[in-house]
This record gives sequence, C-alpha cells and structure tokens, in this order.
Amino acid sequence: MRARLSDIAQQAEVSEATVSRVLNDRPGVAPETRQAVLTALDVLGYERPARLRKRSAGLVGLVVPELDNPIFPAFAQIIESALAPTGYTPVLCTQTPGGVREDEYVEMLLDRQVSGIVFVSGLHADTAADHDRYRTLLARPLPIVMINGYAPGIPAPFVSCDDRESAELAVAHLVALGHRRIGLITGPDRFVPVQRKVAGYKAAMRRLTDVSDDDLTELTELSLFGVEGGEAAAGRLIERGATGLVCGSDLMALGAIRAARQRGLSVPEDVSVVGYDDSPLMAFTDPPLTTVRQPVAAMAVAAVRALVDEINGHPSPNSEYLFRPELVVRGSTAVTRPATSPKRQRPAPSSLAIPA
Repeated sequence: MRARLSDIAQQAEVSEATVSRVLNDRPGVAPETRQAVLTALDVLGYERPARLRKRSAGLVGLVVPELDNPIFPAFAQIIESALAPTGYTPVLCTQTPGGVREDEYVEMLLDRQVSGIVFVSGLHADTAADHDRYRTLLARPLPIVMINGYAPGIPAPFVSCDDRESAELAVAHLVALGHRRIGLITGPDRFVPVQRKVAGYKAAMRRLTDVSDDDLTELTELSLFGVEGGEAAAGRLIERGATGLVCGSDLMALGAIRAARQRGLSVPEDVSVVGYDDSPLMAFTDPPLTTVRQPVAAMAVAAVRALVDEINGHPSPNSEYLFRPELVVRGSTAVTRPATSPKRQRPAPSSLAIPA
C-alpha cells in the first residue's frame, strides 16, 4: 500500500498524505487536487475505491438523422462530452433511409427509461410532420430539447443556428467579390432551416443586387441533401449563368464543385461556391471550401445544459435560442471574371480531388 501511495502521489504531483485523504474520501482537499489523484489512479491502472467510483446519473437519448454528413457526428461527439461531467450517458440513435424511424427509436429509449432526449434535425424541423409526438413526450413528462428546427406550440427549448443570417452572409460575401448571378442550392422546402435560408438569400439578393423576383425564382434550386443533390442543382444553375453558388450544406457544395468541373469550369476562377456547416475536413478539400460555420460546440453545450436543467427541475424558458453563424473564407470563392472576358473551357477531368 505504501508503494502504491508513493506511485500515485508521484503521478498526481501531490503528497502521500493528500493521496490518503482522497482515497479515504476525507474533506480538506481542493476539487482540482482530488481530480488529479483520481486521474492518477486511472492512469496507473488502479481500481478506484467503491465510494469514489463515478455513478451514472442515468441515460439520455440522442437522436440524429444520419452519420454520412460529418456535422451530425460532430454534434454527437460534443453532446457526449458535455454530458460526461453531469453523469449522464448518451444513447445514440442514428436514422438511415429505410431503417429505424424516429418514433421507433423513441419507443426504444422510453423502454430504457431515459431521463430525457435531444433531437438533432429531427421531425420537429419538418413542417409536414405531425408534432403531436413531441407533445405526448412532454406530457409524460419527459424533458426534451430540439436542435436546428423550430415548431411553434411545443413547450420545449429549441437551439438553432440562424439560418437566415447564414444565407445573408454567403450572399454578401459573393456580392463583395463582384458576383450578381448568385444561385441558392438547398434541400426540400418543408424543412424550417431551408425556409429560413431561402428567406435570407432572397432578402440579401434584393438588398444588394438588382436581380428581379423572376430571376430569384430561376436562381433558387431545391434538391435532395447530399453531394448528388448539390451536383444536380448546381448543373442547372450553371447553365442559367450563375457565377456564384450558395449551398445549404458542405456536402451539397462539394457536389456543386463536381458539377462545375464536369463542365470544364474551374472553382473559384469560373464559379465560386459557398458551403454551410464547416464540417470536419472542409479546410482540406480541393479547393479548401469557403463555408458558413455553425457554432456546433456552443449549440451542443447549450442544448445539454437546457436538458439537464429540465431533468433537475429547473426548466429553461420554452423558446428558441438562435446562435450566430460565422463566414469562413477559404479557396472556393474569388473575384468574378469581367463580363467581357471569355471563360476558359477545359475538358472535364476524369477524377475529382473532392472527398465524398
């Protein structure tokens, strides 16, 4: 035991007497010092005394729509990290096309007696969905928090990025570079974030350019989320003379870059592309992607705090908390070519250096 105390004390850089006080759960030790000793125990492979073992406060459901888009694993990772100090363990539920639906996951989570659920871009964001499912959960009562997507009439906290401002930031950036034929590529219009992006895009275009409403309709393409949807929509907009493209996700932006290259155009020399999310690895695409960053860390931490407060009987105001996006300028946007300059046409490359 003496040797073990010595090893632990050396690892934690404290005295053996301090180690003894921590192991015996005695008062008089600063919280950071106590944590250092417990960490030393873990690092050295010693089992913590039963009285000092961390107990789970319970389970929390975490429902995300997919993991193909890197932004959703990013949310899941930060939510898990934010939950760890509270003692709650997340149960990750990932939806896939043709797989388990959100309602089925909720039933499974209820069977596991979760203390609450965080929904990321769930059916609450879909205006065509029946939102009574959430009112039923709240009536149990079960604390829930929604990320990205607002549904009026649901008395729960909502945490969202300001999608309207994100579109305005992207348009303003492209206008500053001389672009006027700026297209918008985003998902189906039944989703609240899409509706907000469209509204922000049109407001910025009306304010900053002389494009007519008919042109705005022609320059707006609603498609499927993902690389393929972005590629198809971008092809149509490029054929209509768009020199700048604002995309509803980074994956759609990668599809837009692919569409431009398949037509022998260069990004950003011929077509500038702006993504949305700033998901991991976007700084390493070819070219590095200019995008509008969601403050994922701040949003995830806020959602966890709201949920834990709800669980502990200290509910947050039932309203939507909007977080400001940030424009991140990289290599996929540039000053537009003068109207009199011919575009350089090149054969489409056989392969693209764009991570899918």
